[in-house]
Amino acid sequence: MFNINWYSCLLFQVRTKMGSKYVREEPMIRGPHFLVRLRSHTVFENTPVKLFVTVEGFPMPVVKCLSESWWFVNLIILKLCFLMFYRCTTDDTAQYTAVAGNLHGQASTKYVILFFFLFPSLSYSLFLSSPSIAASMLPKIHYTKIHITFLEKFGPVFSAEGASATLSATMTLNPNLANLQPEAQWYRDDTRLFDSKWVKIETGRGFTSLTIPNLYKDDEGLYTLRMVTKGGTAEHSAFISVADGPPPVPGAPGAPMDIKIHDANRDYVIVSWKPPNTTTEGPILGYFVDKCEVGTENWTQCNDHPIKICKYPVSGLFEAHSYYFRVRAVNSQGISKPSRMSEPIATQELKGVPSAPGQVISTRETDTSVLIQWAPPKEPNNLIGYYIDQCVKGSKDWTSANHKPHKNTKFVVSGLTTGETYVFRVQAINELGLSDESQESAPLTVKAALTSPSAPYDIALLNCDGNSMVLNWKKPLHSGGSSIRGYYVDKRRTGTTMWREVHIPSIVEGLTEGAVYQFQVYAANLAGLGRASKHSADFSCEAWTMPEPGPAYDLTFCEVRDSSLVVEWQKPVYAGSGAITGYHVEYAKKGTSDWITANETTVSQRFLKVTGLEVGTCYVVRVRAVNAAGVGMASMTSDPVTAKAVEGSQDVSCVVDEKSGDIVLSFESCQMNEGSQFIWKKDYKEITDFSKGVVIKTEGSLTKLIFKNAEKEDFGTFSVSVTKTEGISSSCTISAEELAKMLALSYDIRHPIIPLKTELTYKILERGRMRFWLQAEEISSNVTYKFFANNKELSGPNKMGHDVSTGIIEFIMDHFTEENEGTFTCQITDGGGKGQSSLVLIGDAFKAALAEAEYQRREYIRVKEGPHFSEFLSLQVGDDCSVTVVCKVANLKKESEFHWYKEDTEIIPDVKPDLGSGVCKLPIKLFSLKTTGVYKATISDDRGKDMSQIDISGKVFDDAINKICQLAGASAAELVINCTATGIQLQCHMKYYTSEMNVIEPEERDKGMYSIVITNLENAHKRTLDLSGDDRGKVLGGLPDVVTIMEKKTLSLTCTVCGDPKPQVSWLKNGVEVEPDDQYVVSLDQGKFASLTIKGVSMEGSGRYTMIVQNKFGGESVDIVVSVYRHGEKIPEAKPTLTPKTIIPPKLPIEIPQPKTQPAPSPAPSAQSPAPPKAASGRGVKSPTPTRRK
Repeated sequence: MFNINWYSCLLFQVRTKMGSKYVREEPMIRGPHFLVRLRSHTVFENTPVKLFVTVEGFPMPVVKCLSESWWFVNLIILKLCFLMFYRCTTDDTAQYTAVAGNLHGQASTKYVILFFFLFPSLSYSLFLSSPSIAASMLPKIHYTKIHITFLEKFGPVFSAEGASATLSATMTLNPNLANLQPEAQWYRDDTRLFDSKWVKIETGRGFTSLTIPNLYKDDEGLYTLRMVTKGGTAEHSAFISVADGPPPVPGAPGAPMDIKIHDANRDYVIVSWKPPNTTTEGPILGYFVDKCEVGTENWTQCNDHPIKICKYPVSGLFEAHSYYFRVRAVNSQGISKPSRMSEPIATQELKGVPSAPGQVISTRETDTSVLIQWAPPKEPNNLIGYYIDQCVKGSKDWTSANHKPHKNTKFVVSGLTTGETYVFRVQAINELGLSDESQESAPLTVKAALTSPSAPYDIALLNCDGNSMVLNWKKPLHSGGSSIRGYYVDKRRTGTTMWREVHIPSIVEGLTEGAVYQFQVYAANLAGLGRASKHSADFSCEAWTMPEPGPAYDLTFCEVRDSSLVVEWQKPVYAGSGAITGYHVEYAKKGTSDWITANETTVSQRFLKVTGLEVGTCYVVRVRAVNAAGVGMASMTSDPVTAKAVEGSQDVSCVVDEKSGDIVLSFESCQMNEGSQFIWKKDYKEITDFSKGVVIKTEGSLTKLIFKNAEKEDFGTFSVSVTKTEGISSSCTISAEELAKMLALSYDIRHPIIPLKTELTYKILERGRMRFWLQAEEISSNVTYKFFANNKELSGPNKMGHDVSTGIIEFIMDHFTEENEGTFTCQITDGGGKGQSSLVLIGDAFKAALAEAEYQRREYIRVKEGPHFSEFLSLQVGDDCSVTVVCKVANLKKESEFHWYKEDTEIIPDVKPDLGSGVCKLPIKLFSLKTTGVYKATISDDRGKDMSQIDISGKVFDDAINKICQLAGASAAELVINCTATGIQLQCHMKYYTSEMNVIEPEERDKGMYSIVITNLENAHKRTLDLSGDDRGKVLGGLPDVVTIMEKKTLSLTCTVCGDPKPQVSWLKNGVEVEPDDQYVVSLDQGKFASLTIKGVSMEGSGRYTMIVQNKFGGESVDIVVSVYRHGEKIPEAKPTLTPKTIIPPKLPIEIPQPKTQPAPSPAPSAQSPAPPKAASGRGVKSPTPTRRK
């Protein structure tokens, strides 16, 4: 019989040469262990007695039997051993011991046999030997030598009190056997260290570390790591030096060391210690001893005056209480830090009844008895024995299981009812009476005795090389009440009836190549060997050479739901001619051969979720492996599985713990049976590596998988299954994105941040002081904080403070200078929360702050003494688009003088500043880019001088222009058109400037609707002009541009006009309408010939004459320059210019003869009007608007 790591796979190695062995030593090697131990018996004289014992181990142990008279009895050297008494006598009553031994250790089991009635005959089936050969019967134990090589060693550590230190080492083991790992032992100065609150020891496979969280002087010494094996030890040492930590008071001594407690009595103890090391400190004047009761944190001083010797009796203690003690040293400079507190020491208590026994554990013994075990009382007080009580679960009817005190801490309660559930408790007794009852044991159901397991089934061939075969089978359906401990395998040639056992690792007969064999398997547990399986199919011992892979095996199911299930399997033993690239999963309804492929493309992992199943239907599954050569053999068909979720089954939940920040996957099983265990897997591989902070916690039916130090790679599918249930299992898939979010949340929980309403900022106070402040959402009265400038803590004359009600924390710096340029930081600690905020003051930001601080410093002095600006220079834009520089002055007298400057050049305004009112204004005419610059004002008298300046450029200039644009846009007039020498010009008159657009050499295609949109930061204004020109009044021609005429002559200006309806014609002279009289004759013949006749032209007739032709659709105007000279004067030279023709817009509303689509005015049009061709855009900033024609 042998053990295996996975229950259903067994490897057979067959050799053709006699004398060869197949030894799988790594999983098999172990010391002897009794699977079934001997039991005591009471029998009658002359009765045959046969005692059995089952033992395992590798190499096979030798078993001997030893009686009290030192007679040894040879046992048959098999795993199942027995001792036979054919006829026994009362002299054979004794305690017998069975001893099993091999190279790796020995084990023993004892039993007592009582014989009644004396008869003189006794015979043994085995030879009885003399004591002299006892030593030779048990082999000498040779322990496995494990060679240990340190890869990384710890070196010496130099640290100080209060710090932490970690010593770690990694090593390699040869051989590296899982069940023969060395023991890591840590020592300080040859004193063994164990895991405690002072020292944390962690040991893994090939790794060990020792961590001291808080160093004291007592921790200084030589630290040694010893890796202990039965074959020897390997060790490494290094020294830890612990320097004195910073004293509470400069010059104070270090802490005392090596606190010890002596002579603990009812109400006092004696405390001793060693003095601290002193170098530059003053001499020790004495010591103070402090005490603290266990369970509290209240330290009280025991002595009022320092004691000079290193020993002190502490009195006034309470009886039966436990205390901690510590010592502080005193010198002329102050008191040291306290020493490390002592281990808890308890004062003595008057003897009374024993304390209650400890935990009571009940375990199944037989179908009518239970074995009870318990921990002895912590205070036995001359214990005599124990009484055991039993009670049926749910009742209060306690009965005693024994009638006299039982002295051991084990007791078999007999006479129980099979199938009933009991609880047990224990009481201790001494001369003074009974103790309190112990806590009740966990309920235990009395079950039937163990039985042998049922037979394995479905034996399959996984590989054959011509000399050996690899077999696989399924575990028994019933284990018989205990776990399967191993299997026996028999073989036979097909056609024969003789079965032969296959021993592993014993020498076996070789298989004949080409022969056909059959196999059968037995399972064994603690109760013995089970029934044989049905023999396998005929397996031919021929080497597999096909290129396709062999069959997969060990098909199991989990997460069975109404329409899906997850199937898992193991990789084929025979891979074929190439590596396995994937798998196909097929399923069919039970009893049919209609196989359906669950995955069209192969899967590389050895699990698959099969979906699309019918609820309540029973299915079977098989798997085929695939390599480059093709699809391999199908696996053995799985056991039938019904697609139906177990009632009450739940899913795995995944949360981040709100307190610890751990990522927790939890699952609560709806079924739990005796011996049920939770098995967690990642990507359907059992989680066995717990070195990275993965912890599994189970309480009842609830299990948790906890990631204490989760990493970015910890995403995937996490599943859990419950053994010994109806397939209870579930899973949870965590994606990389979800894990990243949980890691961020975990970090926030573990590193809570104090939320801030306002980040660190500054405010300049009077006298140039800087106030750095921030505001938290909430702070407590225990908040602490520090301010830093360029990583140096700020202190000294500066002031810090906070307000719990508002959450404001501030720091006031009295002197802010050029040396303070850099980063200012505030660090806050409030309970477990932390917060930090920084303010960077460098470059222009620092210069601005420094200038403002210096200004406030000067301002404080200035305001207190002489004339000054109460309001500094600012730029104002009036409603009429005027731009003015304004300021206010104060603390003046008659002699005070005020001056304006631009770029250090004095400006003499038209109106002197009004110092009486204190308001001084400087209008800026024709505000444009030419007027930008630095404007300055000064006020001075004999008491002093003050200055203010403003830079009118950049944003200041842009804001003013935007304001002007806003005002100008609101004042925009309708579009007008003028004729120019090169075409026509569109103008929009606004406050402060006029916008123009020129159309060069207009053509027929330039007709249309023209619009201008004036946009500012708040709104938009739109003006439109129709230049279609079909019906408006027009000047067709006939008028000269310039006319030169002699005085007293008659001048006739005639031209042709048109329009529908007929236009009206008017004449202007120098912008003033010409009134017809005897000298000026105005006529319009046939509605198209217009003329102006001037009789007797005089010198006053010179000027600009304008003819206006207009109807309701608009019109045009043309200018003519008339020059008059006297008789005899030289005729002035005429300089002809192309007179611009001005288009006059129509008078609204306009009645259009034919409907035309007009775009609705909108402050923000959806589409920009197309620009006419050959148009020259107007200038951005214009000169002031000229006087409009009347």
